[in-house]
Amino acid sequence: MAASFVDKARITVRAGSGGDGAVAFHREKYVAAGGPDGGDGGRGGSVVFSVDENMSTLMDFRYKRKYVAPNGMPGQGKRCNGRDGETLVIKVPRGTVIRDTASGAIMHDMSTGEDWLAARGGRGGWGNTHFATPTRQVPRFAKPGLPGESHDLTLELKLLADVGLVGFPNVGKSTLLSVVSKAHPKIANYHFTTLFPNLGVVYVDEGVSFVMADIPGIIEGASEGAGLGHDFLRHIDRCRLLVHLVDVSGSEGRDPVEDFEAINAELREYSPELAERPQIVAANKCDLLGEGSDNLERLRRYVAERGMQLFEISAAAHSGTRELVGECARRLRELPPIASYEPDYVPPEPEIESAEDLSIEHFDDMWQVEGPWLQRLVATVNFSDYESRMFFDRILRESGVFERMEQMGVKDGDTVCMYDLMFEYKE
Repeated sequence: MAASFVDKARITVRAGSGGDGAVAFHREKYVAAGGPDGGDGGRGGSVVFSVDENMSTLMDFRYKRKYVAPNGMPGQGKRCNGRDGETLVIKVPRGTVIRDTASGAIMHDMSTGEDWLAARGGRGGWGNTHFATPTRQVPRFAKPGLPGESHDLTLELKLLADVGLVGFPNVGKSTLLSVVSKAHPKIANYHFTTLFPNLGVVYVDEGVSFVMADIPGIIEGASEGAGLGHDFLRHIDRCRLLVHLVDVSGSEGRDPVEDFEAINAELREYSPELAERPQIVAANKCDLLGEGSDNLERLRRYVAERGMQLFEISAAAHSGTRELVGECARRLRELPPIASYEPDYVPPEPEIESAEDLSIEHFDDMWQVEGPWLQRLVATVNFSDYESRMFFDRILRESGVFERMEQMGVKDGDTVCMYDLMFEYKE
């Protein structure tokens, strides 16, 4: 793959942890120990992905693989809360698909241009002000902040183009793109001149235009990793229409019908759905046809039998290209818009251990429950959602937390505190 183009990268993102709550007391006459006034910790910074229209590759991620948002600041006295950690914004090109590395599942498609929250910062811990009651006037404890979310991600760039040019190396794809658009791809008479995809905007008429992508040449075996095609086949996944360029001149001693079928076989091998994408066949280098050659007529019959259109063109001589792009524009009006990928990622449930692994302390009528697995559980549960609360309650019962508390003497109406979550115990 060319050093100047990167279309796949693996990174780790980690949101900041919440700041710890403060244990502090202010001085006031007749108030025990001055009264609690410890502030809450700030929320950890989150990690957000954002589309940058000026980026065209994932090159920035080749050397930097770890992205960590800042932690929230701890709380202070006088009920001063800690400052929240700043959001870490990661810029990516439009069309980047973000996957969970472990499962390969799609988490988000950055083709709409909307920002996406990849890792949420941890909630800040409560200061001791929250734990003051008429019977507990001097709480000498506060809560630590919760850890931020962390993910190992795979970024995969899939270009957003309406029309994709496919075909063997050196059939004239780059030349055609340079003729019908203002793109300036590298052009030379040798295989694999194009080492990375090129995009060009094709203006057909006033108010009518589309984006065309020149994909590096595909060879037999590309779907299994041969040549350059395997690395870049993903870039035609989104294309609504394929223009299949075939060299009918026979200048390299190849048969156009065999070339046409070989490329379609590679598309089928890579993705059966992609092979069914609408195709227009462009017979290129018609001006170089030798006398007595039947290449063009054989290809025309072969393509017609498969219900496809064929255009005779010479990209280098600018012949037939206007008719070809006009037909592309007409077909695009009838085709659905560029597809976006629906997320199919399901977050794994946190690993639950037993109640014996937790620390349970009793302060008057309040019970403080802490432990590593409980901390991870609290950080992942959405307590505004009824089903999530029921899941949380079920986990506590199945792990034996409530049973152990009952053995220690918890009473109906006692307050249970689990990090920044407080609730009343009900028998």
